[in-house]
Amino acid sequence: MARIRKHYGKWQVLYRDPATKRERSIGVFTRKGDATRMKRQLEYQLETGEWIDPALKQTRLDAWAAQWLATRSHLKPKTIETYESLLNARVLPAFGEARLQDIRGIDVDTWVAQMSAYGLSASRIRQAYHVLNSILDSAVRNRMISSNPAHGVALPKKPVREMLFLTPTEVDDLAAAVDDRYETLVYTLAYCGLRAGEATALRRNRVNLLRAELVVAESATEVHGHLVFGETKNRRMRTVGVPPFLRHKLEGHMETYSTPDPSSLVFTSPDGGPLRLSNFRQREWKPAVRNAGLDPKLRVHDLRHTAVAMLISQGTYPKDVQEHLGHSSFAVTMDLYGHLYPMARERVAETLEDVYRKRSGSP
Repeated sequence: MARIRKHYGKWQVLYRDPATKRERSIGVFTRKGDATRMKRQLEYQLETGEWIDPALKQTRLDAWAAQWLATRSHLKPKTIETYESLLNARVLPAFGEARLQDIRGIDVDTWVAQMSAYGLSASRIRQAYHVLNSILDSAVRNRMISSNPAHGVALPKKPVREMLFLTPTEVDDLAAAVDDRYETLVYTLAYCGLRAGEATALRRNRVNLLRAELVVAESATEVHGHLVFGETKNRRMRTVGVPPFLRHKLEGHMETYSTPDPSSLVFTSPDGGPLRLSNFRQREWKPAVRNAGLDPKLRVHDLRHTAVAMLISQGTYPKDVQEHLGHSSFAVTMDLYGHLYPMARERVAETLEDVYRKRSGSP
């Protein structure tokens, strides 16, 4: 597997590259003993699969990051845009010129600490770390380095963002405060629990007024200033029931604001084009929230939380809530909204009381 030869009065350690099968040199040593130790170490690494091509370890992180990013084609365009932004703003300025083999755990610790000191949010720091960690994981998997120096780095805890819930009356107030064009959108978000991007991508042929249901199959998002239509967040289609009052609102809305083409969008901008959420938030949402006297921190996404709160208040089973929202699993629903099920805690307490009373020897 490896051998030593005398070369111009010094000792050279040679090995056969597992990939190319060509013989290469690992180094030249003045003393034969040093060469022998290197030979044994090299043979152990080759035998156990721990060997890393020294030339690959010299690769700079910016060069490897470019290759890594090119393989992320399976991700959604918005996610790729976020990765590019984090690479350019956070990862490459700190590690771009470093060789993969030179990045140490303490370097990553320092980088995270500096971002915290700079005032970057915990969420953004964790996102930047995720990008660097994924790049280095890929380097390990491709045998560029033997281990990932980013593993085990302490990260700031992501604060739990408070969910805001509207009452049915507050939903009415908000719907009355927006332009008539968006009244039905507010009700659809609040009662059907659609994500904002799912609502803006809803098409006429996916609104079945006869069966009172919507088919959620697409989501719209802005990427590099362009609106991109693609799969939903969990890449699944779902059918959502529509209450009768909203069915009538949708019927009137589509007659007024949507073209007859089955593929046309249900909710559009004033010029009839696709509705951009960034414009909607600034021009319609924030003024409406203020005029309705609601919490200024209220987000469009909080209408999705509102839909859940209304369902739970009526005793809807968690599994039905999961299907209505399109969560990927029951666990996701309960992790987010389990605290809204007081009746579940009451049932548990009653069950435990029954166990206590039925215990052996109880009076």
